[in-house]
Amino acid sequence: MTKNNLLSEQLNYNGDSQTPTHLHLCSYNTAQVEKSRIENAEDLERSLKKEHINWVQVHGLQNTTVIRQVCELFGIDFLTTQDILNTNHLTKIEEHDNYNVIIIKLLSRDKDGGYTPQQLGIVQGDSFLITFTERETDFFNEILSALDKNVLKIRNRQTDYLLSVILNSAMAGFMSILTTMEDELEDLEERFLSPDSYDAPGIEEIQAHRRNHRLIRKCILPLKEQINKLFHTENTLLHKNNRPFFNDVNDHLQFALQALEGCRDTISALIDLYISSNDRRMNSIMKQLTVVSTIFIPLTFLAGIWGMNFSFMPELNWKYGYLCAWILMIALAVGIYYYFKHKKWY
Repeated sequence: MTKNNLLSEQLNYNGDSQTPTHLHLCSYNTAQVEKSRIENAEDLERSLKKEHINWVQVHGLQNTTVIRQVCELFGIDFLTTQDILNTNHLTKIEEHDNYNVIIIKLLSRDKDGGYTPQQLGIVQGDSFLITFTERETDFFNEILSALDKNVLKIRNRQTDYLLSVILNSAMAGFMSILTTMEDELEDLEERFLSPDSYDAPGIEEIQAHRRNHRLIRKCILPLKEQINKLFHTENTLLHKNNRPFFNDVNDHLQFALQALEGCRDTISALIDLYISSNDRRMNSIMKQLTVVSTIFIPLTFLAGIWGMNFSFMPELNWKYGYLCAWILMIALAVGIYYYFKHKKWY
């Protein structure tokens, strides 16, 4: 049973990751980038640099005490901290007085062909940005590399630009997943339409893509409404000169939503094709059984006539009666078969 979080002062992590809680700090300005691994909130407080943008990466959410201390250090309220620790939380974007909160899902492909979701919590302030992930991830590697090389002068911009870069990376991940799904669905469709009926996919393959689609849809669709919360002019943490980058994030989101809708239509079409293929296969089997039955009905009739036990029957004692009966039945069966062939009923 889900507990009422408004009636508890205890923070609880409800995920299953065994990653120990640890922190990575990336402090940067226009001149330099400094990175360090930190174990607790006290060391983090001492390591924060003034006149720098401090990006704190929290990996592992098991130690709720450390999570609470980090959140208190940056003035993040209790309910937001609870949402970060609730890995089943829906995708959302919230605007607070001194920070913005974004909770989204990242997807990684597993060995079975499905996707494993991982929650990414982001808190963006004026001079800091905190990311919370359940496990170690290589999701931030490209961004950290860009900070080292100051790509597009990323170190010269505020935290909202770093936020837009992270969101863009998440959208790129979704687009890559959906592009792969589109290709796989097209392959299934070609197999369905192939003359080789033995290569037709089964319902298990379609159902696997349907499950993946539902999971991706659950991750992406809430952003369609939530993303607009970032575009309010009253949001002082999003600077005017960086808003075009968030428009780019929105464009990528719209592309992902269109691809998601296209995948849904293709899956529906595949289900219809599967049902139609099953009906066609069943009709073919019924046609074959009907032809066999039609051939044997007159033969059964002749066998029934000659099998009656009357004393005075024509041909009863005829020397060639048995041979003629076989010739007649074979000729009748062959004649019916070729008649069906001629009419293209078989």
